[in-house]
Amino acid sequence: MFNDILNKKKQQQDEQCNEIKAKISNMNLSDMRIYVNDNLKTYGISECGLREIMSKLISKDSASKRFIESDAMDSKIKKTFDLVILISESKKMTVATTKLLEEFINLYNDLILKFDSDNKQIYESKLKKCLINSIDHVTKMAAYKSKREVLER
Repeated sequence: MFNDILNKKKQQQDEQCNEIKAKISNMNLSDMRIYVNDNLKTYGISECGLREIMSKLISKDSASKRFIESDAMDSKIKKTFDLVILISESKKMTVATTKLLEEFINLYNDLILKFDSDNKQIYESKLKKCLINSIDHVTKMAAYKSKREVLER
């Protein structure tokens, strides 16, 4: 009986995740920012959504081009970096999303350094600080969950 309930719940979560993936695949940077901000509570931000956005930012297209390249407009680069910072501040961060954040920093390190030097910005330190903060958040959440499990026994 409990197994049936758990399976139905897992199926519902998978269906919701697939719907979110379909929505995010058609989003541009502005739409992704609205999704992550979700001030209007229209989307219902989720762990799956954050992971999907980070995956989209890291993925390469058929021509092996990254989501943003060095020839992209400065505004697009800045919006992408701000979006990643916004994602890292979300309470829905997970270990998987944190790993994707680390991959993003490694993949775009050359672009981050170039953008910082050209525009007198400090995104390198901001993004590294965000990575540290998201690791701390995930660690605290894991400690909280383990304490809760001990208390429930």
